[in-house]
Amino acid sequence: MSQLQVPPMTPNKPYLIRAIHEWICDNGLTTHLMVDAHYPGVLVPQEFVQDGQIVLNISPSAVGHFAADNEMIAFSARFGGRPMTIEVPVGAVLAVFARENGEGMAFEATPPPQDPAPTPPAPPAGGRPALKVVK
Repeated sequence: MSQLQVPPMTPNKPYLIRAIHEWICDNGLTTHLMVDAHYPGVLVPQEFVQDGQIVLNISPSAVGHFAADNEMIAFSARFGGRPMTIEVPVGAVLAVFARENGEGMAFEATPPPQDPAPTPPAPPAGGRPALKVVK
């Protein structure tokens, strides 16, 4: 009897972030993201970072051009009167919650993706190399 091969599932974190954001907005509350500001790829105003973290208001009234996919959350917002584009890799999100009551979800810190080490070329097999003439 053969076993069914099940492909690995994609991470659920980006889906949970989007769902909780929608749930908070549907209840008329203000969604905030707590972000690891030192995670690779995070683009936030560094002057607002405290203890390596930043809390961002992502409610529809506070941001423009909001987009959240399985890899990145991006939007435009104003900080100290200055417009800025914000980019937060999903792995950098530590929590999504409502400002008014704290309801939401915290996440374990996600390790940053590692660049794969280059694979050294395989040593030639013993014996003479085999060459083929292509015409």
